[in-house]
Amino acid sequence: MITRCAFKITVLFLGITTGSFAFADRIVEGRVNFVRDVDTIVVRGTPVRLNGVDGPELATRAGREGKAFMARMVRGESVRCRLNGERTHDRWVGVCYLAGQDIGALAIGNGYALDCPRYSGGRYASLETPAARSRLPRSRYCFR
Repeated sequence: MITRCAFKITVLFLGITTGSFAFADRIVEGRVNFVRDVDTIVVRGTPVRLNGVDGPELATRAGREGKAFMARMVRGESVRCRLNGERTHDRWVGVCYLAGQDIGALAIGNGYALDCPRYSGGRYASLETPAARSRLPRSRYCFR
């Protein structure tokens, strides 16, 4: 027999553990409200970290240029993001598409970011430009 207190704890535990999966394989579609940087956008109020994209920090000129590129490309546009259920800080992780094109791939292919093989599995490596490889620092967490 479950006591009332044990029941409440069980319900709370189930809510916490299943809540992290609420966005697994979920599609978020809508207009981009805000661009935080080259690898994070906000879609209909949902912050999305672009999976496998290693963008420079905003404190750098390259980071500000990357953010400006992403903003020109997606701000106010409708995108479709497939979230994988993971979170990093306050953001859901996923791959986002604008008119069927992977916007992370576009950022990397245009030299504003690098591939993060730890999370991408290397799917963007061939898109990196030589100029970006020479001028953008690669985050250490991409290789752990």
